[in-house]
Amino acid sequence: MSNKAGTATFWDHLDELRAILLKVTIVAILCGVVAFIFKEQLFEIVLAPKYNDFITYKWLEKIGDIFTETTGDDFTVSLINTGLAQQFVIHMKTAFCFGVLCASPYILYQLFRFVSPALYENERQYALQVVGSGYLMFMIGVLIGYLLIFPLTFRFLGTYQVSEEVSNLISLDSYMSTLMLICIAMGIVFEMPVVSWFFAKMGFLDSGLMKKYRKHAIVAILIIAAIITPTSDVFTLLAVSLPMCLLYEGSIVLVKLTERKREKETGLVPA
Repeated sequence: MSNKAGTATFWDHLDELRAILLKVTIVAILCGVVAFIFKEQLFEIVLAPKYNDFITYKWLEKIGDIFTETTGDDFTVSLINTGLAQQFVIHMKTAFCFGVLCASPYILYQLFRFVSPALYENERQYALQVVGSGYLMFMIGVLIGYLLIFPLTFRFLGTYQVSEEVSNLISLDSYMSTLMLICIAMGIVFEMPVVSWFFAKMGFLDSGLMKKYRKHAIVAILIIAAIITPTSDVFTLLAVSLPMCLLYEGSIVLVKLTERKREKETGLVPA
């Protein structure tokens, strides 16, 4: 533990935390302002999944061409605005979210720099591994939500009709809420391997227990997927629960590798 952490008073830590929070707030606001100014580029990214030339749809079309000849499935979904100030408010919210997302590496760095002096060297290494891998997995989950889960959900539900006489007019607020909810939910879900690894490292979790309760975990995953999905259709439920099941299986493998490493370090490798 550093001397600075040992000699600093509570008020010193409070002043340092206040300074860090001020720095990260300023950086997040500046990034948000930049995103707000570049409105066209910002919403080109946000609204990209509503067009049939989105990269995910192109990939699916190419995969479909491998098995059968396709001519492409064009679709059109119109977004509408239903509130006087709603577009401006959504613009501000979206810019703020992008600002926080862009500033997140700096935010994590400042927070880790604040707590690291109070940690021992081995604790600092573990904390760095957990924070780094957790952030990486969260960003991967957000990308999976944006590139896969949301486009498939939007294309299916946005073009679904009970009758040709009933056209779909999706509100911008509904579009943005669904997009953000799915991306954040997938980011949190992708923390599963990191949490499993950390618990296994601490000795609170083992692969045998995870295998034993695999069926229970699948039921729990379906319940969680039903809660976090913004819609009640089976398609979205499966689209969200399938990656969660794969992550659970991957977590079992990761926990098993952690157990083997711990056995080697302690000399308890079975003959």
